[in-house]
Amino acid sequence: MDFHLLLIFALFIIVLKGNDASLPAEVYWQSMLPNTPFPKALQDFLQPADIGKEITFSLSEDYMPQNCARATYGVGYWPDNRKFVKNSISNATTTVYFLYDDLLPDKKMRIIFTKSTNGSKFLPRKIAESIPFSSNKFPEILNYFSINSTSKEAEIMKQTIEECEAPGIRGEDKHCATSLESLVDIVVAKFGKNVQAFSNEAEKENKKQEYTILKGIKMMGENHMVCHKERYAYAVFYCHRIKTTKVYKVPLMGVDGSKAEAAVVCHMDTSAWNPYHYAFQILNVKPGGPSICHFLNSDAIVWISTN
Repeated sequence: MDFHLLLIFALFIIVLKGNDASLPAEVYWQSMLPNTPFPKALQDFLQPADIGKEITFSLSEDYMPQNCARATYGVGYWPDNRKFVKNSISNATTTVYFLYDDLLPDKKMRIIFTKSTNGSKFLPRKIAESIPFSSNKFPEILNYFSINSTSKEAEIMKQTIEECEAPGIRGEDKHCATSLESLVDIVVAKFGKNVQAFSNEAEKENKKQEYTILKGIKMMGENHMVCHKERYAYAVFYCHRIKTTKVYKVPLMGVDGSKAEAAVVCHMDTSAWNPYHYAFQILNVKPGGPSICHFLNSDAIVWISTN
């Protein structure tokens, strides 16, 4: 990472510690979204990385099909269909995608609620905006973070930028936020200041087990936006709205007695999706067929307008 960037970052931390104040990003949130509690799912991404260390992120989620729910909708977006080979679904042991008709009480599904294993944090907006976020300047980006151009990290970062730059599929409105402040701006631009934010809540995390859907499934609305955390050197969120989509809060009970409330997105029209999409393979359906639902990763945020 360039010395000047580290210096700015260090001064930023010194000011914070000296004043014992809230992070400026949190203050910005409170000023822009005064009626919206700060989501628990975002709290882990607030504290900056340790000064003097390289900013790194985990590869443990690499190419897991359950993390492709958003990025792989586009028709033909992945030219080599590397995430859709048939043998990639043979080892699927958890429920990610399921048919809308199965969103019913007493339905059993095998689920794991995991915290994000991508250790990247939000950068202050001024620092994030000083770093290029463009395919055209990718070598410069790698230089900022001292990342080898042939490394797996570089491959993942390039993929994230390309996903953000790619045009949305039919009916999709998409934006990428490179700081918490820009994430707030996207939300306010779409919904104003009256908005609710929610994500998965589970008593037991990082434990794969069978859950039963309980009574009390709640449809949260159709005027919503979902923001997914990307794999990148710092926290980046891909936010999008897709027409004919509904979001639900789904109460669950695990076999061990623990409770959870999952954020579930249901797509009523899949005709624009890539025909090789993992969901079609696992459910044995085709684009434009039955409506498909999926659980969200626990670091995804759902925004609902309360106007």
